[in-house]
Amino acid sequence: MAYWGGGQAGGWSGDQRGVQRGRAVDGWDYAELGRVYEPGLVKRLFPFLGPYKVQTIVATIAMLVFAVASYAQPYVMAVATESIVEKLRSGTPAELAAVESEILRFGAILVGLATFSFGSAALQRLMTGYVGHRILRDLRSQMFEHLNKLSLGFFDREEVGRVMSRVTSDVVTLQELITSGFLNILADIVGLALIVLFLFLLDPLLAVISLSVIPLLMIFMVWWQSPAAHAFIRVRQGISIVNGSINENVSGVRIVQSLNREDENLRQFERLNRVNLDANMDAVKLQAAVIPMVEMLSTIATAVVLIVIGVRTFAGDLGAGEALAYAIGFLLYIQRFFNPVRDIVLQYTMLQRAMAGAHRIFEVLDTEPEIVDPPDAKVLPDVEGRIDFNEVDFSYVKNVPVLRKFDLHIEPGETIAFVGHTGAGKTTVTALVNRSYDIEGGSILIDGTDLREIQRASLTRRMSVVLQEPYLFSGTIADNIRYGRLDATDEEIADAARAVGAHDFVDRLPAGYDTELHERGAN
Repeated sequence: MAYWGGGQAGGWSGDQRGVQRGRAVDGWDYAELGRVYEPGLVKRLFPFLGPYKVQTIVATIAMLVFAVASYAQPYVMAVATESIVEKLRSGTPAELAAVESEILRFGAILVGLATFSFGSAALQRLMTGYVGHRILRDLRSQMFEHLNKLSLGFFDREEVGRVMSRVTSDVVTLQELITSGFLNILADIVGLALIVLFLFLLDPLLAVISLSVIPLLMIFMVWWQSPAAHAFIRVRQGISIVNGSINENVSGVRIVQSLNREDENLRQFERLNRVNLDANMDAVKLQAAVIPMVEMLSTIATAVVLIVIGVRTFAGDLGAGEALAYAIGFLLYIQRFFNPVRDIVLQYTMLQRAMAGAHRIFEVLDTEPEIVDPPDAKVLPDVEGRIDFNEVDFSYVKNVPVLRKFDLHIEPGETIAFVGHTGAGKTTVTALVNRSYDIEGGSILIDGTDLREIQRASLTRRMSVVLQEPYLFSGTIADNIRYGRLDATDEEIADAARAVGAHDFVDRLPAGYDTELHERGAN
């Protein structure tokens, strides 16, 4: 059997599907986005690492080796300085003779630590790259597979541009979190713990003084977190809206140009783009406020530590070797202490984006298809072609009926034409025949069997569809004709082309049925 339908299911005049045409709404809840840490979401991310356990473990071990090798170097420098200076100050021949061996010994230790640091950092990047790109592939494949299973009602409600934003930018952001993001944050935490340990090993009093600025930083971060969360939500909304606008205008470029809408559409896009720019600038300003605060606290801690070292030295509590060793060690560690803090602050932005992206991705993956075969669905055999609509009720949006108690009976071989004004429901009737949507009441029978009892795949194999706006995919002409039946022979493809009067045209092309088509057959 065959039917001719429109490009989308209609059913009434105007847009009554309940989808707000304003570009700030697309059906997903943005108010829940922007949290730095959501345990439920994070728990759902770990299965993506499952196939790459070995590489993940190797990357984690390499990160720990790098952290220890890197953060131990200032401690070794401080100990070496104190030892060498004290030997030089003693002035005895034995001590002076030992200075050279001390320099060589500590130099060898530092070279070894630097070598371990370099090797482990390279190994970590190699493993995270390996895992990251494969997770990116897996996420995109899973999203692509799931989107192709969703019912048409989903795509009626959601804008294609925003769905594409989830498959592209959100997936990339999430991949960065799963791989480098988590490891970088863990490395920063381990680094902070090692710095605190080495500070206390050098001198507990100076360690407490060095860390005394941390409460000020925590107070500032508590104040900063709330406006930052809202700012990053606006950033995600802004780019999603811009992507949706671009997709809509590019898809409808022929209509845009035929109606001379270029200037007006550009003005509308500039407004949306400006909103996106303002959102990003607000986020940048908030992020820019953090770095100077971190630098200022680092400078304060450094100055206080140097003053205390000087006071203790003049008081005779510290020798010259100890004073110089502490100055070197604490200066290096204070700088390195605030480097992970600065990194964590910068990672905050990535965490915001990643949690938002994870939320949006799982919103899609958790969306269940509306058209599902029952467990005992029947395979449709060869059909005679009788179609019965028995008191069918249907609506795209709840409480906005399109068909009410609709009856229609079509005999095998009979040709039916639906005629009516726009929105009368012509396309809706044809869309219901192949169960693109489920009805709310009544029944639709094919040769006496209810559509809902038939495997939809076997149903569509018995139908052919000619849309008002045919869609040609990238590939050859033969690939497009064979699109719904991959086992069709070349002869059957030619027969199908003859049936619609296309064979002679295709046959005149230099490559015939092997002619490569661009998307939508643009060439």
